Amino acid sequence: MHRSGLVELDAVLAVARRGSFRAAARELGMSTSALSHAVANLEARLQARLFHRTTRSVALTEAGARYVARIGPALAEIQAAAEELHGDAQHPSGALRISVPPESTRMLAGLVAAFVQRYPQVRLELSAEARLVDIVADGFDAGVRLHEQVPQDMVALPLYRQQRMRVVASPAYLAAHGTPDTPDALAGHGAIRMRLSHGGVYRWELEHRGQVLQVDPPARLVVGELQAARAAALAGVGLAFLSEWHIRDDLDSGALVPVLDAWCPPFPGLYLYFPGHRHLPPPLKAFADLLRERDAQGLAPDAMQ
Repeated sequence: MHRSGLVELDAVLAVARRGSFRAAARELGMSTSALSHAVANLEARLQARLFHRTTRSVALTEAGARYVARIGPALAEIQAAAEELHGDAQHPSGALRISVPPESTRMLAGLVAAFVQRYPQVRLELSAEARLVDIVADGFDAGVRLHEQVPQDMVALPLYRQQRMRVVASPAYLAAHGTPDTPDALAGHGAIRMRLSHGGVYRWELEHRGQVLQVDPPARLVVGELQAARAAALAGVGLAFLSEWHIRDDLDSGALVPVLDAWCPPFPGLYLYFPGHRHLPPPLKAFADLLRERDAQGLAPDAMQ
């Protein structure tokens, strides 16, 4: 049961209901002495006795009865307001706004479907933006970003614990142009490059045995969206540098072939993050709990139960 947060008033109403300081203390989860002290403090401030006390019974005085009649409805409204604010823990309601990268919406499909089915009274809004937003300043409850992009003062929960970028091309392209076996060999190939939200072209980040390279292969095509880059790679336009998640089916079918895999190690993947408040909004707590539950079951966010 939600308490009003007004300890002395809660104490008076409990004693009036129970007719006993001991029973009222048990109801409120307080010691009898603490409850008696709270009532005595209120009586001192009101300069009025609220209860007749004997060794065998407790009863409201006339002034106490009038006081309880006035504060009872007010306390009930305060309790109702608290319950409405926090909602039923099993049935949260209200809005939940999460900022996500555009390319992650498909990755979250299974988690989102499970959430909206379990919590139909929550209105979930996923706002897809390439820019790294300030979730607090922009009014979001949470965000989804790569682990390296999560602000250090945020609570972070893993969505995909690992991610991997792959250099890929179609079999037809490799048959026509050969297969690069070192990063230097990329200079002799046409590449499908990605334009970032700030206007620059993304450099391919390769790493092998502690050696880290940022490579600018010759651009045959520049696009601003991952699915466009994937489609161009499938069509044989050139080499592309894409997240393994987005091309998983293409790799399995052989429609795309990975190259330079030794230079493409896994790295920390996507995380859900939010401010570390003591009391999370019920919809956000429900979303985080569901993510933890599915992670414990070994389910990827896109997996359907």
